[in-house]
Amino acid sequence: MSERESMEYDVVIVGAGPAGLSAAIRLKQLASEAGRELSVCILEKGSEVGAHILSGAVIDPKSLDELLPDWRTDDSCLLNRVPVTSNHHWVLTKKKAFNFPHLMMPSFLDNKGMFTGSLGNLCRWLAGKAEELGVEIFPGFPAAEVLYHDDGSVKGVATGDMGIARDGSHRGDYQPGMELHARYTFFAEGARGSLTKQLKKRFDLEANCQPQVYGIGIKELWDIDPAKHEPGKVVHTQGWPLDDAWGGGWIYHQANNQVSIGFVVALSYKNPHLSPFDEMQRWKQHPEIRSLLEGGRRVSYGARAINEGGWQSIPQLAFPGGALIGCSAGFVNVPRIKGTHTAMKSGMLAAEAAFEAVTADRRNDVLESYEPTLRKSWIADELIKVRNVEPAVSKLGNTIGTLFAGTDMWMRQLGIGLPFTMKHVPDHTTLWRRDIAPAIDYPKPDGVISFDKLSSVFLSNTNHEEDQPIHLQLKDPAIPTRVNLPEYDGPEQRYCPAGVYEYVLEGGSPRLQINAQNCVHCKTCDIKDPCQNINWVTPEGGGGPNYPNM
Repeated sequence: MSERESMEYDVVIVGAGPAGLSAAIRLKQLASEAGRELSVCILEKGSEVGAHILSGAVIDPKSLDELLPDWRTDDSCLLNRVPVTSNHHWVLTKKKAFNFPHLMMPSFLDNKGMFTGSLGNLCRWLAGKAEELGVEIFPGFPAAEVLYHDDGSVKGVATGDMGIARDGSHRGDYQPGMELHARYTFFAEGARGSLTKQLKKRFDLEANCQPQVYGIGIKELWDIDPAKHEPGKVVHTQGWPLDDAWGGGWIYHQANNQVSIGFVVALSYKNPHLSPFDEMQRWKQHPEIRSLLEGGRRVSYGARAINEGGWQSIPQLAFPGGALIGCSAGFVNVPRIKGTHTAMKSGMLAAEAAFEAVTADRRNDVLESYEPTLRKSWIADELIKVRNVEPAVSKLGNTIGTLFAGTDMWMRQLGIGLPFTMKHVPDHTTLWRRDIAPAIDYPKPDGVISFDKLSSVFLSNTNHEEDQPIHLQLKDPAIPTRVNLPEYDGPEQRYCPAGVYEYVLEGGSPRLQINAQNCVHCKTCDIKDPCQNINWVTPEGGGGPNYPNM
């Protein structure tokens, strides 16, 4: 007999990001239009809605216009949104920035009609709208386990137990988790969700698609000199400082003399000595970027994984009793550097399928209408056009790959398109051995423009209860020193942007130390570890970063 209490809902949603909140709002809208009751709840692992939300962000309001058409005139809106006023694409060398003519970009990459702002604040505002409609939202309660019926269909989820000590014993404040049962459960965990990983394996959801591939996005907010601030200016960069890897940076001029800056590195990179964090710090020293930041102040920091697989990596979306929505499935448009609008739309389409099923008094079956509807929607139209961009640049390199990808996008703009879809290889398979990869000499941070990891993590407001089981689990504790260190020079020391992993000497022998309290929940270690030996699971409720205005 389980000691956990349970609650029943029509729909349970895991994750209060754009997809999960949009699904909840749409479900309640449909119920209101039909004059019926529908119970919906959302579990959110962050201490509050928006605490773990991080994006560039230039947001396409297409889905927001569909979901809440009056949002622009709503005085409660906390977006601090700024319309995009100009678009720039810089190709960087070490000392120069060449402005790529915007007219040479396909029109669907234009940011006209978009706005800059905080995705975290957008989610906070959407949460208020959802609660006004009767959605129950439980922040600080991560879904830690998928529950199943005897027939194998998803029954719901259970939240994690609270008050478990590092050694697994129950502390004095121990509380068992809660079971939430539902007719249908939506998984909106974001990129590389821990439960989504399990569901993909259990239901073989990736049998007919390419493997998902990822990038890591590292972001900082800066208050800059008002004389340098140009509200609505959007800059994307490519080129320096990356060599064998691909990716690029962004500079978004937002409200209140603040800029969002960030750097993305595709996790298909080969050199195990590469550090995405240090590439970002080096990128800030470019004369054009340094001159913008000088005299300013860094106020926030964060990092997260980004789905980059595109259309060919979308898994099967519906399974008995549940569905994947948002970045759990992977709807990011890589060349547009946008996924909020597609994530929201996927949640809305899943909600419509679930409402149809609940109205017909169905439960725990497959939402058959969700996936076909999505694959005929504007999400498909948008992602199909750009499906060769990521694999082209990843396989062919920055110069040739960009030319190839640009040609393909222009052909699709003209209604032609190349008659094939390029494939992906999993990110963890791409690392070279340490002895054939050139070392990278990163400059020391100056404490003015560039910084170290620990001072950066401090700005993310990351906090975990120290006396709890480590949520970064090693399947085989011997692999780091037996394989990763001798063969790849311990790449987890560098691909982690938060200083979680370090090798220390103990009795004259190296040992991997995991500083789990530093973890910003980016999931990069779960993705890039060459032996797939690290399993990221949810920590105790409310742990992790608390991003303000990100």
